[in-house]
Amino acid sequence: MTEEIALLPPASVSREIARRLSPYVREKIPTARQIEYENDGWVLDKQLKSQVWMRKLKRQEIAFEDQVWAMCARLGFESLSRDRLLSISYGKSDNETKQIDVLAADDDVVLVIECKSSAAEQAPTHAFKTEIESIQGYRAGLIGTIRAQFPNHKVRFVFATNNINVSKDTLERIGNAEISYLDEEAISYYHELANHLGSAAKFQLLGNLFQGQQIAAMDASVPAIQGRMGGLTYFSFAIEPERLLKIAYVLHRNNANLRWMPTYQRIIKKSRLKKVSQFVEDGGFFPNSLVVNIDNGGKKLKFDRSEKQSGTTTLGILHLPRKYRSAYVIDGQHRLYGFAHSDRAATELVPVVAFVDLPGEKQLELFMQINENQQAVPKNLQNTLNADLLWTSPDKKKQAHALKLKIAQLLGEQKSSPLRGRVIMGEEQANDRKCISLDAIQRGIDRGRFIGEFTAAGPKKFGSFYRTSNDDTCTPLAEFLELCFGYLRDEIPKQWNIGRGEGGFVFTNAGTEGLLRLIGDVVDHLRDQGRLEPRDATPQEVFAQVRGLLEHAVAYIVGLTVDEAAEFRGWLGSGGPTKYLRKFQAAIHTAVPVFEPEGLAEWTTDQAKQFNADSYSMAHAIEAHLNADIRQRLEDKFGSDWYKLGVPKKVYQDAQSRAAEKQYEAAPGVKIDWWDCLYLINYREVLVHGNMTLWNELYNDAYTLPSDKKASSWKDKSGWMIQLNDIRNKISHNGTVTEEEYEFLHAMHSHFGLASSS
Repeated sequence: MTEEIALLPPASVSREIARRLSPYVREKIPTARQIEYENDGWVLDKQLKSQVWMRKLKRQEIAFEDQVWAMCARLGFESLSRDRLLSISYGKSDNETKQIDVLAADDDVVLVIECKSSAAEQAPTHAFKTEIESIQGYRAGLIGTIRAQFPNHKVRFVFATNNINVSKDTLERIGNAEISYLDEEAISYYHELANHLGSAAKFQLLGNLFQGQQIAAMDASVPAIQGRMGGLTYFSFAIEPERLLKIAYVLHRNNANLRWMPTYQRIIKKSRLKKVSQFVEDGGFFPNSLVVNIDNGGKKLKFDRSEKQSGTTTLGILHLPRKYRSAYVIDGQHRLYGFAHSDRAATELVPVVAFVDLPGEKQLELFMQINENQQAVPKNLQNTLNADLLWTSPDKKKQAHALKLKIAQLLGEQKSSPLRGRVIMGEEQANDRKCISLDAIQRGIDRGRFIGEFTAAGPKKFGSFYRTSNDDTCTPLAEFLELCFGYLRDEIPKQWNIGRGEGGFVFTNAGTEGLLRLIGDVVDHLRDQGRLEPRDATPQEVFAQVRGLLEHAVAYIVGLTVDEAAEFRGWLGSGGPTKYLRKFQAAIHTAVPVFEPEGLAEWTTDQAKQFNADSYSMAHAIEAHLNADIRQRLEDKFGSDWYKLGVPKKVYQDAQSRAAEKQYEAAPGVKIDWWDCLYLINYREVLVHGNMTLWNELYNDAYTLPSDKKASSWKDKSGWMIQLNDIRNKISHNGTVTEEEYEFLHAMHSHFGLASSS
């Protein structure tokens, strides 16, 4: 007797979707048991006469299984497991049965889905070795039981995981075992796609799960014209949307698609799709062609030429691949999916221009050309695309650029990466915490010299981590940088846990680029010291060495005052990351003097003189003020004899001598005044010439600083001029003005009410 698989009646599917998507489990119980349930964590949901509805949050593993089940239902699988206790036999013995989390079937395929979920704060890593081996053991028997109820169906086993990190090696092991893999982001993606496309989104899922497999009973032949356009061969034909939908796919760049091929389409807009669908239902049609790329594995499509030929075009019958996910829609996704729920999908014809096995670069170029007069493609999305499409470019410089962008992507997407959720991917919107662009990470990797310098023909200079190819370099470098940022996250929790608007400055574009460049400096330093060879060592071994120097930069960041942190946040624009870098480099150099990256010494010297320019301006202004003000006071007091009664004879004679020398060298008509030939210190000699009565009458109020009002001697009240003269001399001889001296000048500048120097 054939085993009957317990399925949910089709009429109950719609109601069950709502229950599965609810975060709560609900139960109706007698009112007398309400307290018992409340003690077990349930809460009152609805009061009835003699009964109550109680609800409780689902356990996370059950909630995830329900999400997977609901995804299948919303995508149009009509035969679905009744509950999570479904058990199917795979052998003759009573104990040879397998509990199935989710089973979903339509007219052509059956999905057997095993769900794994983790509630850990940090996604754990699982290899699923036991689970894969177990499936291999019961696969054949289980397929036999399933096909007894679903004859001629393709059966696909699927791992669905939630909050679990799956390594590249594990993904390959899963694929080699002919098992498909979906994580929670893929599940969310298909729910989102179902919001826009309804059950038509199922073709996207099937294209992923059954890529390259034959579609049964599909007529794949169409009358077509073969021609040349822009140096490329193309086919032009008309086809029913129903047929094209089966082989077409439109992937969208998001975390769910990071393992798939180039995904540069924008998500299908529900509002636009509704308008297109209504347009179709009202009898509308689209005269412009869809543009697709046929993936045929490098083989020529079968094209039966007719005898008729016109110029460079040839008529014939084109045989499209009868395979899932073989026609990539470059342009026209809304036009195609507008037919998804229309009866006209089987009878209308849509025009198509199809290229075959178009390289990724050409696909992107074509996409950009088509969209150049439409909505601009944002820079961050372009970077996302280039990471995919330039990976195998014959231009080695473009390949290296793709490698930097791919590592930036992985840092933003992989569950193992600390920066996951902090990096803006594709067309995502930035927010207070998700504020790091792919461009900033790419620049940091580039300027950190991890990859090296390349021309179109090949490498000019290998970077510290470059291991002869993109494939060999990508994983080790990404893992190493994950370790570095994991350390930074753990050691700088204050910065990690706040966004830009709350004072965050480390995990921003400027901070992230600066840190990546610093890490590159540390790696180069350790390599130059002969302490490691990054290309031969494991990421863990390199990080163990790097951490010892990186901790000095961490200590510096942790120790910053509020005002110092605010200074970092003010460093905007293209020069900001370099300022971050120099501060971080200097922190390590202070602790480890032999660490001196290129340019740090010059920057340190420049930084030491950062106050010189403003100090020069302020000292010059103060000196000019003294020159005019003191003379005016003396002239007002003594008249024409002011210089005899108010200026020391020696000061007058020396100034006259200098004036005579300058007059001799002066241009015709230029008159040199001896008063303008005083040195700065001479003004103090003028101030203290005479007695206290004269000082009090002419100078005390204007030239006594608030801090000097209680000075023991009237002559001491002008002592500040000695300090002013010392700073003036330092500036004149290219010395370095300290911050304290700068503040002194600023105070004097303000005291005399002079205009701001900024």
